[in-house]
Amino acid sequence: MSSPDTGVETLIDLDGSIMEQEGGYWIKIEARRVPVSEQAHHGIRYSLTLHDRLGTRVLGYDNAHVVKPPKKFKFAGQRLRYDHRHRTSSDKGVPYAFESAHRLLEDFFAEVDRVIKEAQQ
Repeated sequence: MSSPDTGVETLIDLDGSIMEQEGGYWIKIEARRVPVSEQAHHGIRYSLTLHDRLGTRVLGYDNAHVVKPPKKFKFAGQRLRYDHRHRTSSDKGVPYAFESAHRLLEDFFAEVDRVIKEAQQ
């Protein structure tokens, strides 16, 4: 039996948060409980985004839309993922392996730190 995801309450509590970061960057978090579905198999709709000082999203983790595999690969019969991340402002998204809300927050904030650090170099 798996243990409950203690990060869910933290993620839900962060809904509506905007957090200023160094260098003029800022984070916006949206998260709410929803019925379990193909789109939200974990029962959470979320969007965690990092924006630059001009308001452009430069990083995002969300499950707002399905991520289609590249056309050169054949994925017939496979389930398309909704959980994904956008690595740049123009990235259409790559699948993200959602394990738990706690891990989602860890992964997102680690990548926020990396993006901001790289921008300052």
